[in-house]
Amino acid sequence: MKIALANRPGLLPAAAIIACALNIRPTAVAVGPVLLQLRQDLAMSEATAGFLVSLPNLCFALFGAIAGWLTARWGLHRVTIAALGAMVAGQIGRTFADSALSFCMLSAVALAGMAVANVLLPSLVKQHFPNRIGPITAAYSVSLTIGVTVTGAATVPLASALGGWRYAFWVYAAAASTAIPLWLALAGANETHSRPGVGGTWRFRDVARTRLGWAMVVFFGFQSMQAYTIFGWLPTIYVDAGLSAEASGVMLGIATGVGIPLAFGLPAYVARVRNPTWVLVVIVIAGISAYLGLMFAPGTAPWLWACLVAVGTSSFPMILALLGLRARTAAGTVVLSGFTQIPMFAAGLYACRPKCIEDQLPVTRSGSSVRPVGPI
Repeated sequence: MKIALANRPGLLPAAAIIACALNIRPTAVAVGPVLLQLRQDLAMSEATAGFLVSLPNLCFALFGAIAGWLTARWGLHRVTIAALGAMVAGQIGRTFADSALSFCMLSAVALAGMAVANVLLPSLVKQHFPNRIGPITAAYSVSLTIGVTVTGAATVPLASALGGWRYAFWVYAAAASTAIPLWLALAGANETHSRPGVGGTWRFRDVARTRLGWAMVVFFGFQSMQAYTIFGWLPTIYVDAGLSAEASGVMLGIATGVGIPLAFGLPAYVARVRNPTWVLVVIVIAGISAYLGLMFAPGTAPWLWACLVAVGTSSFPMILALLGLRARTAAGTVVLSGFTQIPMFAAGLYACRPKCIEDQLPVTRSGSSVRPVGPI
């Protein structure tokens, strides 16, 4: 093993990055397919379920924001190992949860690890593969998508076969733990790569002075908002439209699985061209079409909306590539990656307040709020 790694020095970091990417998303995605069972078993209210679905975005904003400070203090590899450890511990812990509150708290631990690891991945690519950002980003982007796809399609069957959602979550925790030995080996093999400070020290306020930094904030923020909304609620939308829980899980699998070739091709393409605007236009049109279909005819052509969702959420591998391409150093990539997620926290805090959209709609003469026309 040591001989092989010595002859191929890029093999270990590539394997570690891909293993990490493969196991990040199940932490968040596994909740959606079994949300109804979770609510029943834990006496979870609708408001708490909404908070749980929004929790990934909140954790991304809060813990992703401190990823740069953590790596400056302890190094890229050590912080990645700690993030994976938190992710596994939180996933294991929530299998023992006996209330909605404890489940949400332990989910926050797992999601905090996921958020930090997610921020660090573009910087790790930049650090270890500065001249191969496109191909390596494509490889770990595909791994992210495979993790989402397998989780979306397999969670309900696993829960049914093993005796409940708790056992399905154990499977994902065990899978995530397999990435930790690779990172321990990487940290020990090349400690000089553990700190991102080579090439300058950057802070959030430096990035805040740039138009590009704020453009990335808005781009990443809206992308994450729609992606985790889809992961959390798409199965429920299909169940409400008359599909079975298993079929709804398959639709989520389609919505993520169709994205696999896109996740492979988009980063490499974005790395080769100066201005991939036309790709973004296609992504936006597909996303709008998907949401209109899910709003007005979710049960008519569920597979079509799922495919369009896949295209609409493929802005994620695109932005992963941009995070590596729009900074010249690993230090700059860490700060840019973390900075893009900060404003989501403020918006998320407001969204988590116990209010409904009808409370802020104009009031009619009869004293009731304006109601939308057509199916919701």
